[in-house]
Amino acid sequence: MARRTPFWLLLPALVVLGALFAYPMYQLGLLSVLDFRQAQVSGGQPTHFVGFANYSALLGDSQFWSVLLATVLFAAACVVATMAVGAGLAVLLTRVSRLPRLLLSLAAMAAWAVPAISGSTVWAFLFDTDLGLVNQILGLDGHNWFYHRWPAFALVGAVVVWHSFPFVMVTLYAGIEAIPKSILEAASIDGAGTWRAFWRIMVPALRPVLMIVVIQSIIWDFKVFTQVYVMTRGGGLAGQNLTLNVWAYQQAFASSEYGLGAAIGVVMTVILLVVTLFYLRALRRSGEPL
Repeated sequence: MARRTPFWLLLPALVVLGALFAYPMYQLGLLSVLDFRQAQVSGGQPTHFVGFANYSALLGDSQFWSVLLATVLFAAACVVATMAVGAGLAVLLTRVSRLPRLLLSLAAMAAWAVPAISGSTVWAFLFDTDLGLVNQILGLDGHNWFYHRWPAFALVGAVVVWHSFPFVMVTLYAGIEAIPKSILEAASIDGAGTWRAFWRIMVPALRPVLMIVVIQSIIWDFKVFTQVYVMTRGGGLAGQNLTLNVWAYQQAFASSEYGLGAAIGVVMTVILLVVTLFYLRALRRSGEPL
């Protein structure tokens, strides 16, 4: 009975979350197997069941694979950059005195607290072609930072990292603080520098926490929408900066292909569910002692 107690305690939250997610997921799956366009929305034509036709059209579309590849590469780059910045600052927090640590933590929390749409709008204004502060400082009059694909992705990725690194920093800092000081002191006495101590002691000890942070970052960065949509104004020139989330939005609401947009959403959900399974497995293992 005692082993079942945690499940009974989690049951109310499971019921609430299930009610909130079950109906939207049902509607998403239903739309993905229907021919549902503007004519069906307005009631001018009846809704037809098309089975997996939307999925066949999606998988047979070369743009889908191009956008999927761009999404995976963009998410991977954001995850690597976020982990590098977050881990570096977490180690820095352990090396500085109380006041710099407090100021750095407050600055990071401020970046984390800023809504994505607000931060994206500010960054887009900073790099604006005509009024941007960056162009004025660098003397690049009229330079369009979002004209080419990869510079635009890099700027959007910078905003994503700016919003994401505080979570990594705080989590890893807490993990580092949990490592017994005697181990780090012994390594220092043996002549291990900061870099070697980080890779030989901190990383192995933080492996469960690192796994959770990495998988959580993958989930967040794979489904980024606001930063891409706001900064590239809907996906960039000729859709060069489309990600799956933005493309699904365009198909559903710009092209009125609601069934196809729902199919994209289902594919994304399946991909994220696979990642979530790894996340839950890592979360279960995180209870092991360091």
